[in-house]
Order: sequence, then C-alpha cells, then structure tokens
Amino acid sequence: MGPLVARLSRGGQRLRQADRTHPWVLDTTVVVLVFLTFCLPDLLHFGAGDADGPRRFRLAFTRLPFGGMLALQAGLVLPLLWRRRRPMAAFAAVAAVFVLQWVLGAALRADIALFIALYSLALHGRLRQLPWACAATAGAMVLVAVRASTAVSVWDALFFLLSTTTAALALGLMVRIRRAQLAGLRDRAARLEVERDQRSRLATATERTRVAREMHDIVGHNLAVIITLADAGAYATDIAPERGKEALQLIGDTGRQALGELRRVLGVLRETAESPAPGGPELSPQPGIADIGALCANVRAAGLEVVYRTSGDVDTLDNGVQLTAYRIVQEALTNTLKHADTGTRVHLALLVEGDTRLTIRVRDTGPTTQHKPHAEGHGLVGMRERAALYGGSVSAGPAGGGGWSVEAILDLTPQGGAW
Repeated sequence: MGPLVARLSRGGQRLRQADRTHPWVLDTTVVVLVFLTFCLPDLLHFGAGDADGPRRFRLAFTRLPFGGMLALQAGLVLPLLWRRRRPMAAFAAVAAVFVLQWVLGAALRADIALFIALYSLALHGRLRQLPWACAATAGAMVLVAVRASTAVSVWDALFFLLSTTTAALALGLMVRIRRAQLAGLRDRAARLEVERDQRSRLATATERTRVAREMHDIVGHNLAVIITLADAGAYATDIAPERGKEALQLIGDTGRQALGELRRVLGVLRETAESPAPGGPELSPQPGIADIGALCANVRAAGLEVVYRTSGDVDTLDNGVQLTAYRIVQEALTNTLKHADTGTRVHLALLVEGDTRLTIRVRDTGPTTQHKPHAEGHGLVGMRERAALYGGSVSAGPAGGGGWSVEAILDLTPQGGAW
C-alpha cells in the first residue's frame, strides 16, 4: 500500500505541475469528456431513443430537432472551458441555457454541466456569490421537477435533484477547504523555516558577543599584568637583578595562563560535525570564585597590595554566578592596575547576603582622576551586561575618602544563566 500511495502522490504532483504550466489542457479535457460521455449518446440515438423509451417519457418531454439539440448541448458544455478562470460567468451561462432548455421541455444528458459548473463555483469562485448560485440552482430544479411531473412524482424528482445539487456543492467546498488547509500548512512551514534561520543567525551573533566579551576580559587583564611586570622588571634589572628575573618568570606564567584561557574560549568557534575528542581543548569549567585568589596573587606580583575577603558560603554558588563574579573582579582589578600607582591598596570583598544576593565590592586607594575616562569603555559596559543577566547592577565612581570604588550586586535566583 505504501509504494502505491507514493506513486499516486508523485503522479498527482506531476499533474498539478502540468496544470499550472498549461491550464487550458485540463479544461479542454473536461469538456471533451463531458461531450463524449453525455452529449454523444443523445446525438447518436437521435430519433431512436423516443421509440424505445416508455410512453410517459415520450409524452413528458419535447423532441428537439438535431440542430437545436446540438446548439443546447454546446451552450451547456462550452462554458465549462472558463469554469476555473471565470466560475460565476460560466455558471450563469450554463444555468441560462439549462433554464431555456427546460422551458422548451427538452431533456438532455448534458444537463450534468450545471452540477459541474456549481462544483467549480464552490471550489474556485467567491463565497459571497455561492448563495445566489444555490438559489438559482434550486429554482431550476423546481422547474425540472414540475416539467417532469407527468412522468415521475414531483417530490421524488425534487429529492433526487436537490440531493445531487447538494453533493456537487459539498464536494466543491470540501476540496476548497482541503486546499486552503494545505496552503496554510505550506505557509506555516515556510514561516518556520524563516524563523529557524533567524534563530540561527541570532544564536551566532550571541555567541560572537560572548566570545568577544570573554576575550576582552582575558586579554585586557593579562596584558595589563604583563605590561606592569615588564615595566617593573626593566626598572629592577640594574638595582636588583633577582627581582628582574622573578618578574620575567611571572610574565611567562601569566602569558601561559592567558594562552590557555584563549584556547579554551576560541575552541567554541571550531566548526566540527563530531564531538570533541578526549584530550581536546576543554571548554569548561570556566573560572570561578576559587580562582580569584590566584588572580589577586598576579595583581600583587604586579605591585599592588590586595586585601581579599569573603562572607557567606561563596563556594556553593551557581557556576554561572561564579563566572560572572570572577569576570567582574578581573575587570575591576585590571582597571585599578591600569590607572593606579605601585603600592596602591585594593580592598576586595565578596558578600553573600541571605542566600538571595551577592555583593562584590572593589575599592582602591589610588587617585580618582586617573580612573575617570573621557568616554565609558567596554570594561564597565561588559560588567553591567554580565550583572544584568542576573537582574543585578554595577555602580562605579569615586570612593569617600579618596580612591575609586566598584560595586556589583547579583541576584542569586536568576531567570537565566550567565555566559
């Protein structure tokens, strides 16, 4: 059954494609079939059918001349050529000839054309025209029943004729509804495909933004540490060579750490159809609060004094919250390292308040004028974006008593995760 249905479906698709390319072919085929099936028998049996039929039928219907029969058949069948392009006009023409024929009292097999025209109007025409067509068809059926009352009962004739009319009308509406449903499904599939492409582009843009933010945090902080250590090592080379050697070792360690983090972040840009092989670049876990101690050690090695304390159970925080906290602290310390002098003291505190909020405070004793840029840079913007992911906020400005202060507040029950 499956292969048969598939072949029938493919055949239907080819026929629909051919019909869209050459619509006149199908219309002409319908007219030819109606003529061969319903008109030709009347023409071939002209003059013989009356003698063979029951006497009551010979008395009920008028015998037409050959030319009149042919003309009425043409008037009934030929308008079907326009049944799809002009369904109302075709129906009106067929109905007019049908009424004229039955006013003359003639009965023709070609009357089937009226039901075909009504079916086509229900399928292709405007729905507001359908009630008028139904009323006209019902009136024509009453006329037929009255004219045939000498041969059959009026009620029997009306039942048969109106049932046939209802069947033609229902079939046309059913096919119309089915086509509308299929068109709706195709349109929905097209919209879903467009939405899928849009989601893919948005995901790509979001991923690029995430990678850019991570690279800014990694490169900005580690380069600031390396530059500070290089300057300190160059200054100490002549005075204390062992301090210069220590600075070079710290530069190497910081560079290797930065390289490892860059490899981990850039690994997400590799397009591969297979899952990462064991031993490949590890994309997780990302840095967390446990790594802030090492971060502070690097800053101390660059010449700043860092006092770091925590309050509450910070180690049990969500990984996304820990990554956000680490990056905010990293950016704040990087800014202090860029603008403050050697010997500046930094007070860093992470406070978990009531298991609902994490407060991050970074305050230094450096001059406030060096912290104030002419325009807000990417660092503060990045911190605010990260905090916003957890319904938090970041404030930065001069601290009371001198120095610069950065405070970030994160909601510990976020609706979404951090990058």
